[in-house]
Amino acid sequence: MPGTVGPGPPPSPVAADHRRAIPRTDVLLHDPRLAAARDRLGPATVKRAIWTAQRKARRGDLPPEQVAEAAVRALPTTVCGLRPVINATGVLLHTNLGRAPLSDAARMAVLEAAEPTDVEFDLAAGVRARRGRSALATLAEQVPAAQAVHVVNNGAAALALVATTLARGKEIVVSRGEMVEIGDGFRLPELLTSTGARLREVGTTNRTTSQDYASVIGPDTAFVLKVHPSNFRITGFTWSAGVEELAGLGVPVVSDIGSGLLRPDPTLPGEPDADSHLRAGASLVTASGDKLLGGPQCGLLLGEKTLIHSLARHALARALRVDKLTFAALEATLAGPPTPTCTALHAEVRNLRDRAACVASRLRADGLDATWVECEATVGGGGAPGTVLASAAVSLPASYAAVLRSGTPAVVGRVDAGRCLLDLRAVPAERDDDLTAAVFRAAARS
Repeated sequence: MPGTVGPGPPPSPVAADHRRAIPRTDVLLHDPRLAAARDRLGPATVKRAIWTAQRKARRGDLPPEQVAEAAVRALPTTVCGLRPVINATGVLLHTNLGRAPLSDAARMAVLEAAEPTDVEFDLAAGVRARRGRSALATLAEQVPAAQAVHVVNNGAAALALVATTLARGKEIVVSRGEMVEIGDGFRLPELLTSTGARLREVGTTNRTTSQDYASVIGPDTAFVLKVHPSNFRITGFTWSAGVEELAGLGVPVVSDIGSGLLRPDPTLPGEPDADSHLRAGASLVTASGDKLLGGPQCGLLLGEKTLIHSLARHALARALRVDKLTFAALEATLAGPPTPTCTALHAEVRNLRDRAACVASRLRADGLDATWVECEATVGGGGAPGTVLASAAVSLPASYAAVLRSGTPAVVGRVDAGRCLLDLRAVPAERDDDLTAAVFRAAARS
């Protein structure tokens, strides 16, 4: 009939359903790149990348012939969710970035320890041996004033083990000015009382003398606790009794130095160290391994042999013990070359300036808004509060901060006065090329 429109030609099969051209999962798994990734990352991770690419193709967001390539691009570098970061914040021991980076020696030791090891076995005699004995011996060598040593899984655990073993049902005498909050809401008083110990506070926030301690010591006193306020500083009209004064009070003195400095460091004149406190009369010293020591997360216990033996044999010590990977990293940190933390702490300012100027020059040569500036870095991680370290940084527009954090590797800087500063104090010199490349990639994505 006139005016009638016919059905027209049938639709193209390809136009009707392009999904038929999308490669099947079993076919994609035979792609050499994906097959190799399956051995490295596991089949589940590879399949998830394939399925994601296939879904994009079904929606029409990806041509079918690009599915395999998209799956390869979507594969993670490892099965671990942690992402590598270049720490350009100017905080050497950034708690949110894992504190101390391990040395190459410690990393190699961890890889070797991933295999079966003699962590608790005497190969010569074929019998059980003291767990982590070589790491413990190395730690003892580094602190000559310690009669014995022990290691648990972090600094708070070290203090908790001491309180549980020595003060359950008894009193711990501590200055009011040293009742600190460790971080993230964890407070020292709550940690200690959770062990069944009672706290006897003495002195005031700003002044506590040895007489304040002596006036309350009695039959129920387990020990005097001396805490280094490692994440804050009180100045002005202050007084704090030293370990040497407290050691004469007739009860054990436990000194929590916090940051893990084993011996004096002229760069940090106000930071306490384990060897000096033991020589001054402390019965026990507790500290962290992943701060100024520059090693893995662990808690160090050093001091009198009888006390260390009691701590090591307490039932709680089993729950707080470290694994072979931690022992390996700790021993390599102690016996190996200077750690990245040590190198960053003692870096020459003129070298930092030269590096910052070189990176900025390379970026400007490609048309980027980059300069270098002098700045100040800090130790961080609950160590050396108030200590300022002269440093140098690459200065970029503030918008770069977020883009750099989303890159691979992620670069974390800080925004100051409307500029993104990439402080080089905590960035190893050998990572300058990686840092520069990351900025170029960020510029291309901006």
